[in-house]
Amino acid sequence: MSLNPQQRAAVEHCDGPLLVLAGAGSGKTRVIVEKIAHLVATGRYPAKRIAAITFTNKAAKEMRERVGKRIRGEAAEGLTISTFHALGLRILQADPAKLGLRRGFSVFDSDDAQTQIKDLMPGAKPDAVQAMQSLVSGIKNAGLSPDQAAEVARSAREHEAASLYARYQARLAAFNAVDFDDLIRLPVQLLETDADAVAGWRERIGYLLVDECQDTNDAQYRLLKALAGPKANFTCVGDDDQSIYAWRGANPENLTQLGKDYPNLVVVKLEQNYRCSNRVLRAANALIAHNPHEHPKTLWSAQADGERIRVWECRDAAHEAERVAGEIHFLGTARKAEWGDCCVLFRGNHQSRALEKAMQLLRIPYHLSGGTAFLDRGEVKDALAWLRLVANPEDDAAFLRAVQSPSRGIGATSLAKLAEMAQHAQLPLSRAAESMGLLKQLQPRVANALGAFTDILRGLRADAARLAPTDLVRQLTERSGLLAALREQCRTDELFRIRRGNLDELADWFEGARASGPGELAAQLALLSHADKGDPGNQVRLMSLHAAKGLEFRYVFIVGMDDNTLPHEASLDEGRLDEERRLLYVGITRAKEQLWLSYSLESQRWGAKLRLAPSRFFDELPAAELQRDGADPVADAARKQERASAGFASIKALLDG
Repeated sequence: MSLNPQQRAAVEHCDGPLLVLAGAGSGKTRVIVEKIAHLVATGRYPAKRIAAITFTNKAAKEMRERVGKRIRGEAAEGLTISTFHALGLRILQADPAKLGLRRGFSVFDSDDAQTQIKDLMPGAKPDAVQAMQSLVSGIKNAGLSPDQAAEVARSAREHEAASLYARYQARLAAFNAVDFDDLIRLPVQLLETDADAVAGWRERIGYLLVDECQDTNDAQYRLLKALAGPKANFTCVGDDDQSIYAWRGANPENLTQLGKDYPNLVVVKLEQNYRCSNRVLRAANALIAHNPHEHPKTLWSAQADGERIRVWECRDAAHEAERVAGEIHFLGTARKAEWGDCCVLFRGNHQSRALEKAMQLLRIPYHLSGGTAFLDRGEVKDALAWLRLVANPEDDAAFLRAVQSPSRGIGATSLAKLAEMAQHAQLPLSRAAESMGLLKQLQPRVANALGAFTDILRGLRADAARLAPTDLVRQLTERSGLLAALREQCRTDELFRIRRGNLDELADWFEGARASGPGELAAQLALLSHADKGDPGNQVRLMSLHAAKGLEFRYVFIVGMDDNTLPHEASLDEGRLDEERRLLYVGITRAKEQLWLSYSLESQRWGAKLRLAPSRFFDELPAAELQRDGADPVADAARKQERASAGFASIKALLDG
């Protein structure tokens, strides 16, 4: 497929700032890939001076694969395609000392960070800890240092968060660690205050491409500006109509801010859609037109109109789920559609329960997105921390998790003191814990606990040289005390069986692999952490509207379209109707061929029946594009007969089999 005129204009504009407003399904990734190829082929920039930044590892991987098909061999050497956070980590690793870090610093994930914040809030309930962690994260995403946060704080709550932020950062410094938010905040701090550093990075990155620019937070936008510098040779690609992450710090106003910061900004609109039928696009355009726009656009397609959008009125969530499952069963059996062609979208994950039951009754294979990923389960993360530490004694983040999994009576205060001593002695934490001289400076109880911990580690490191990895994992879960702690934590035998099964599955992942020592095991762990165990295959996808962004399906069902669900009650209370409208717009534009919208008349809440009203968004959709229940009795009767015939055929085939 050749580039359309707008795509070509975006690819060929290489001097000065460019904003590409890329509507849903308009080929934005192709534009980025082609632009990278164009920059290299024309000799404007070698690959090593080009950086393409996106938001997820999955998107970065897809982009790398596509660029690899366009640029081969030496021409592609040194090209950077990464997430914002991966680029931030690269900047920190280049010169950690300028930010008070030592080489080999650790990166705390959300769980590691929460453990530290919890310790700094003794007696606080889990909800309070999570709320404060979110506040501190928001401060960091705004690019503020602890001192700056204290200066701008006004309310008692803000002063409390600023104080906790300062103590939390002191704790991270003691552990020679950063958290996920620091991977953006600290590079921004460096590039905005160090002339040599920013000059060096502008020389390394001559041309910058930023995908999903509408999802940048304030700190990410400042990173973009610092790297772009006065030459501003960059391409930002985004869609203000698909900005649905304000709740996690994204600022869609950054697209508008680009025009203010760069008066010579060129704007190119990609409005031709290659995904949806025109009927779906007309509905999406009508809906999103109710939002204010700095740069309005209208999507269109060269494809046919397609069938009208079906609108179902259902009794309740169970009836709604039955209708959805029944229609999907018909598509899969009578129309011979692949199960993976079908997707059911909802506003909140709790809405999946009735759908799962209906799918199970009809034996329809499905995949529920948004559950806890296997590698994120607590006991699995604990075991992986132990394995990382066995393989790499300098992994301080792994040490901090492993030494407290299970609990050994070593508090965060004692660990902070150990970290201070380790920093002074220029040792990683696990080596400091083996030093008798340093242990003597701690309380005897803590020193004894650390001694017992390091004894287990020594034994496991010896085992790593002779055991197969799968056997090492099983040995580790026993000797570390993880299994015994799980037994105590689980209130029922069934729960213990499930969680122990997760550890057994982790061991099974290493089946057949060989490890001649900790170094090789470390390499296998790196592969494991990037393993894609979440491929849904040929199954119906059940997912939230947020999770659907970037995906597409032949058949899409959006359920729960009642007021207070979509739009969500909390969003209405907070005046965020525009974002709810964008969320529905994203859902509608996932449909390639056919779309269903459904709502219930009542629901159960706290044992009482609650009357529901259809979503106000129905009034914003063009009536001519919708096919409501009962509006066309002849067509409804024909559909009913076709599905009944298909149902009898399925039963007959089952009996004949």
